[in-house]
Amino acid sequence: MLTESLKPADNSGNTGYDGNDQAQYADGEPSYVQGMLWPELSQDKADENKQQVMEENRNERDRAGEMYKGLNLEALREVSHQCEKCRLRASCTHVVFGEGNPDAKIMFVGEGPGREEDKQGRPFVGAAGQLLDRILVSVGLDRGEVYITNVVKCRPPGNRMPNPDEVEACSPYLYAQIRKINPSIIVCLGALAARTLIDKNARITRIRGEWHEKDGILIMPTFHPAALLRDPSKKRPVWEDMKKVKEALDNLKA
Repeated sequence: MLTESLKPADNSGNTGYDGNDQAQYADGEPSYVQGMLWPELSQDKADENKQQVMEENRNERDRAGEMYKGLNLEALREVSHQCEKCRLRASCTHVVFGEGNPDAKIMFVGEGPGREEDKQGRPFVGAAGQLLDRILVSVGLDRGEVYITNVVKCRPPGNRMPNPDEVEACSPYLYAQIRKINPSIIVCLGALAARTLIDKNARITRIRGEWHEKDGILIMPTFHPAALLRDPSKKRPVWEDMKKVKEALDNLKA
């Protein structure tokens, strides 16, 4: 059962949002994945900023599409394995590109590889990944029918949250994956995925469970499985979110 008590293995899950909106980078600066939804701004200004964010994301996806135009997923994987655009490649064991059905209707995007993922070169194979597998089964999905990846493809040291420049360096691979797979639904697992694909100022505690749409793709933000391992009370909200995802998928197939 999704709601049963689980005991996480220390330092073995993917990086993930733990519910702390005051998290920081390793260098002590406020984290990229933190922020407010413009509390000091008028609604009009907030809407204007939101449109700007959407346009920036769209332009980034377009640039990524042009950069890797003509490459299939396997060729893109090979390019990512040679990447040295940021400091993460020097400290990781494997580049964890992603895996799954290249024609998947649903794509899951996490934050970054954890210890086990770095060892095996596969996404979501540690404690958080095992929980994700059970979440999929609980709503009638199979891991083989979806595609799973992360915002950054290399493990941040100590499972810390990726820094902004690392996200910027790696995001073209993610955008290219999205363009090539062309999923109908994306599930953002955790704050960083939500901020990368939905709104750079979003807070996962506020937007999880709400549908968003960009470029014809439905996007559902929810908690990262690693957060569920640390706080079992988050399992019920994720269960509700995933039921919405399965319902949307069934409607698309109808």
